[in-house]
Amino acid sequence: MAHVPLLLLLSMSILSVISGTLQTDDYIWHIKKVPLVVSKRTLSLENPKFSAEAIDELNGTCGIECQRSMPIPTLTDLEENFSYETMYENGTRTLTEVLVRGVDIQTEYELTTNTVHSRRKRQVYGLDSRFSISDKQFITKFPFNTAVRISTGCTGILVSPKHVLTAAHCIHDGNDYLKSAKKLRVGVMKLRTKRSNKKRKGKGKRSKRPKRDVDPKPSFQWTRVKHTQIPKGWFKGLTDNVGVDYDYAILELKRSQKQKHMELGISPPFKKMPSGRIHFSSFDDDRPGLIVYRFCSISDESSDLVYQYCDAQAGSSGSGMYIRLKEPGEKKWKRKIIGVFSGHQWVNVSGVQQDYNVGVRITPLKYAQICFWIRGNYADCQVG
Repeated sequence: MAHVPLLLLLSMSILSVISGTLQTDDYIWHIKKVPLVVSKRTLSLENPKFSAEAIDELNGTCGIECQRSMPIPTLTDLEENFSYETMYENGTRTLTEVLVRGVDIQTEYELTTNTVHSRRKRQVYGLDSRFSISDKQFITKFPFNTAVRISTGCTGILVSPKHVLTAAHCIHDGNDYLKSAKKLRVGVMKLRTKRSNKKRKGKGKRSKRPKRDVDPKPSFQWTRVKHTQIPKGWFKGLTDNVGVDYDYAILELKRSQKQKHMELGISPPFKKMPSGRIHFSSFDDDRPGLIVYRFCSISDESSDLVYQYCDAQAGSSGSGMYIRLKEPGEKKWKRKIIGVFSGHQWVNVSGVQQDYNVGVRITPLKYAQICFWIRGNYADCQVG
């Protein structure tokens, strides 16, 4: 799509939200008590081999239609799938087994819609509706600066000064960690500082070159990852029709970031999202060095997944999907992350492989787990 002035683009997005409020007053972040995902014990594992290749597309995964034919998981199933693996920068790893408490399984896994909507296919649907954010006034400003680049080729989103949420398949293929995850790094978009005449070391003289007024340019500032955490459901899932539900991971950075992060939220049904839309920004491979923003409608959903119309390309997997809702009792609207863009996938539909753009929803259980990974304190993760 041709470049559109960003202020106009944001105005269009805000107007669509405002017009939605004329139809319903339910566009509110409802505060609810969430289940507990409590650590039971931690076991040491063998070091990973780092033998896996990067995944361009997931094939043969269990999509929404497949999920509707599956039984609701038991408490034992949940405790198995929400156990998680931690991989440290020195290559060691552990498995933490968990107990799940306070979960209403029927409510957690009740399908939020049984309506099958018409769905478009392919990664970019005809008219490319992505917007490149190239204006320096916006590229390092919230919410666009919450998008980060993962060194394996994906996108992630800052959910705390030291934590990044991304897709599990960006670092692990279900069997082993990617080769490129051995020295995992995260790139944050910054503006380069202006050049100035500095004293030469040891000579006490300034450079004779004339001072140039160089405009700051955006570039990545890279930092190492301290450790990663992935739910066990991702490991078993690629062969057991579960994995795509658990395609999320948290990366803890060695160095805190100064810019504003985006808070975590629990995904409401799409009928309770303004205009039924989600938003996300990413670093697409076909637009190097640019943040690419899009907003689009959801076409179908289950308790764990959404199919959506967002145009995407390689590099966008792992982006944080977010929406804007009102804070309870206030007129203020606030953005929160409600899912992870898993990417372009081939899913089983009545025994036939079909391709869709898929996102993983943050459910109350996933919120409880991710919140604990970020904060390390169950007391801070009781409501969401």
